Formats: sequence, structure tokens, C-alpha cells
Amino acid sequence: MAEDNLYPIAVLIDDLKNEDIQNRLNSMRELQTIAEALGPERTRNELIPFLNETIDDEDEVLLVLAESLGNFIELVGGVEHIPCLLTPLEQLAAVEEPTVRDMAIKSLAKMADAMSDDVLREYFVQMIQNLFHRDWFTSRIAVCSLFGIAYPRVTAATKSEFRGMFGRLCRDDTPMVRRAAASTLGDFATLVEPEHVKEELMPMFKDLQADEQDSVRLLAVKNLVAFAELANEEEEKKEILKIALDLARDRSWRVRWSVADNIVGLIKAVGAESCTEELVPAYLELLKDEEAEVRTAAVFKVTEVAALLKDYPDIVKEKFLPEIQVLATDSCDHVRSALATVILGLSPVIGKDDTVEALLDSYLRLLKDEVPEVRLKIISTLDSLENVIGIEMLVHSLMPSIVDLSNDRNWRIRLAIIEYVPLLAEQLGVALFENQLASLSMDWLGDDVFSIRQAATENLKKLTSTFGEEWARQNIIPKVVELQNSTNYLCRMQTLRAVEALSDVLSDDLFVSDLVPLVVNAAKDPVPNIRFNVAKCFENLKEKLSPAIVQNDVLPCLKGMAGDNDDDVVYYAQRAVDTVS
Repeated sequence: MAEDNLYPIAVLIDDLKNEDIQNRLNSMRELQTIAEALGPERTRNELIPFLNETIDDEDEVLLVLAESLGNFIELVGGVEHIPCLLTPLEQLAAVEEPTVRDMAIKSLAKMADAMSDDVLREYFVQMIQNLFHRDWFTSRIAVCSLFGIAYPRVTAATKSEFRGMFGRLCRDDTPMVRRAAASTLGDFATLVEPEHVKEELMPMFKDLQADEQDSVRLLAVKNLVAFAELANEEEEKKEILKIALDLARDRSWRVRWSVADNIVGLIKAVGAESCTEELVPAYLELLKDEEAEVRTAAVFKVTEVAALLKDYPDIVKEKFLPEIQVLATDSCDHVRSALATVILGLSPVIGKDDTVEALLDSYLRLLKDEVPEVRLKIISTLDSLENVIGIEMLVHSLMPSIVDLSNDRNWRIRLAIIEYVPLLAEQLGVALFENQLASLSMDWLGDDVFSIRQAATENLKKLTSTFGEEWARQNIIPKVVELQNSTNYLCRMQTLRAVEALSDVLSDDLFVSDLVPLVVNAAKDPVPNIRFNVAKCFENLKEKLSPAIVQNDVLPCLKGMAGDNDDDVVYYAQRAVDTVS
């Protein structure tokens, strides 16, 4: 019996050596099941040594192995046996495939968390040293991420050794190793004692930011913020600012892009006062950079940078606003799109008057941009516009542009405008809405695009909630009646959708007197699709229909449809009879 239970496990173990990669992969996914069946002792003495010999397998298999080993602590007998897992994970951390290395490092982090300090200092530190001294560069890449895991828990002598090793990695002959060191230096610096940051890590940072490879300098930019936050003395902050200025003028656009992307964190860390004379002008130069990608990254940060400079409004007004006006006519679509996303965020900093004077023209220009994406981005800010410029300015300056966009040839633009109509209705009030947007809201019900008709129908419900039932009686219901007489069957179909939408917000009396007859009349439509949608409509409205209406109007209509010459109409009519009865 025991042999029968172990047979599936034996098959899984055999499949770990199978020539077919899919079989090996499936078996590797069941590695924990194999270990549970073998027990802790056999897992340590047999399975782990076997796994040590499989490290030359395909990357997909190794990735599953690296992840599984992270959950093996209990399967090998508990924390006291963790060292036996370090050997295969050490090999996995040195493979060429980055995803396997990263997963092995995650599993090693789990091992370190579970280890006692003594075990970590003996075995984990030895593993780091082994990886550091290996010939192949991938092992040194892995070490860059492992220092931070062990550093807080090792002795002072080992910490000193780790810092020296990290410095050598920053000067490694292989660019990939230097990139790995650059990407982890900032996090490592937060763990190192302040006196050593200044004396040992700062020179490493300087070496990386002056590296000949732009991919290394690019990653070094991210460390600017970390070192700025750790700087305690004014002289240190000035030194970091000087490095930031050098990187902002770097010959590689990717490095300049990274400076633009990290500018907010840098200003926060150094302090706005220290940045006004040099770093802010450098940022303004990034807004004018020759590369569109750099300008785009800088534009996305303009609102946050301006907010950090709120105590220096003159700088924002005199330096930022002219650049914004230029960027609104930038030759790159992505730059204008980024500006459309953030432009109104400047208003709280510069105030309503300056917004109207300096930004409104740019806003209007973006609202009429030739690229649909830019128009969509600027439309998405309409909800906050009235709070910024006031209702009078909204009506006189922007409403003509909004009306133009409501007839845009791109249906997505029309849809975006439609979605903001209820909000605009609240801001404008009944009189202004009727004058500016009411007719458009009704015209959209007959649009050629289904999504537009559907969104316009949903708006009927929202407009009724905003302006009241009497307004709907005078403005909406006549348009719905008009739809039913359209020569376009899609518009006639929209009558049924409108009835369903309005049923939630109209009183029973108005619903029965004005809307139910529309549905009954639609049952005589020459198009079968409309007739069977009448049946569906009555099903959806059953909660709204009183017994008297059902008996006097609905059931006679449905039973008449049950004799229709179209099979689909007959089917849905009979189903609706059962539903509403």
C-alpha cells in the first residue's frame, strides 16, 4: 500500500530528469509535493543534492525552482537546516537570465529573514563572498542586491568588508555590474552609518554619475534623491546639487530624462530654497530640451514643481508661465498631451486671475488641438474647470469650444464631452444649459455611433435628476417621442433604451401616461429587432409596472406579438408574458 502511495512521487522525480521540458516543468511545479512525500531528512540528503545538479536546465524550469526553494524552510526540517538551501540558490543567483536571478534573490531574502544572526553571519555572508569572487559577472550583479539584506545584521568588520566590496563593484570592468551597483547604491546608503556614507559611499556615487556608460549614469540619477535625503550638512547638499546640475546637462538625453523624472523628489530632499537659484533654472531648460521625451517628462512634473515653489510665486509666474504658453504649441503631440493633463494644476499656485490671463488661451488652444488624444486629455479636466475660472468665464470663453467638440468627427471626443454634460449642467443651471447644451444633448440620441447614443441615453436620467421631472416633461420626452418617428430603425430602438433609463427617475403617473404608450406603439414597428426588444423592455420594466397596467396594456400587447410571423419576436414575447404575469 505504501509503495502504491509513493509511485506518483517516483514518477514526479523521474520527470525532473525527463528530456521533455514540459514534463520537467510540470514536475518542478510539484517540487513541494515531492519534498513532503520524502520527508525532511531525505529532502536534505537526496533531493537538494539532486537539485544542485539541475542548475544547467532551461530558464523556465530554473525560475520555478528558484521560487519553490523560497518555500522549502519547513520542508527541510526548519530554520536550523536553512544552510542546505543556500547552495542551490547561490547557483541560481548567478545564472544569466535576470528573472531567475531576481527570483533567487527573493528566496534568499526569505532565508535571511528566518535565520538567526549567528547563522546568517556564518553561512549567508560566506555565500555573498563566494558570489563576489566568482569569475562570471552575473554573480557580481546578484551580490549588489544581497548586501542590503545582510548589512544591518553583520559585525562591524564585515560591514567594512561589504562597503569595500561594493566600492569595487562600482568600479567593475563590466558595465552590467556597474549598472547593478548604481541601481542599488541608494538603498544601500540608507542602511550604512552616516559617517561612512560621506566618506565611502559618496565617492562611489560620484564615480557612477561620471561613468562613461549613459546606462550607468541614468541609474545614478535615482540615487540623487537618496543621498540628498541623507545629507545633513549644507555643504553636502550643495555638492549633491552640483552633481544634479551636471546630470541635467548630460550629453545623453536618457540621463536628462531621468533628472526630469526625479526632479520633484530632489527638490523635496534638498529644499525649495536651495533650488531656486540653480536647479529650478536647470529644470526650466529641461522644459525646452531638444529631445521630446525629456520635455514630456519635465512637463508631467510641472504642477508638482510649481506646488513646491508656492512660497516663490514670482518665479512661477515669471519663469514657468511663459514656458507653458510655448509648450502649448510644441511640435510633439506627446508634449502637448502631457501639458493638457497637468495645466490646470498650476491654478492653485498662481491664482484665478493669473490662470485666466496666462493659461486660458493655452487651455483653449489645447482644447482645439488637431490630435484627438490631446483633446481627450484636456476634456478630462473639465470637471475642475468651473472651480478654477468661474461660471461666467466658463460660459463666455470655453462653451463655444465645448460646443464645437460636441460635433467632433472623432466619436471618442464626442463621447468624452457627453460624459461631462451632467457635470456642466450642474454648473451652468437650467437657463444656461438650455441655451448652450440642451439641443445637443437631445441630438446625440440620434448619433450614428451606438456608444454615443447609449451615453446620451444615460445622460437623460442624470439630467432629469438635476433639473427635475417637469423639465424632463417639456424637454426630454418630446425628443424621445420624436425618435420613435425616425426613419432610422437604430434611432427608433433608442426610444426603448430611453424609456428604460427614464423609468428610474420619473413618477409613476408620468411614466404610465407618456412612456408606456411609446413601448406599446413600438410593438407595431416593421423591424423585427425592435419588436422583440419591446418584449425585453417590458421584462426590464416589470418592477415599475402596476398590475392594472400589465393587464390593460402590457399583456394584450405581448399576446398580440406572440402571433408574430418572426420566430424571435414570438420567443421573446412568450418569455415576457411569463415574466410580467
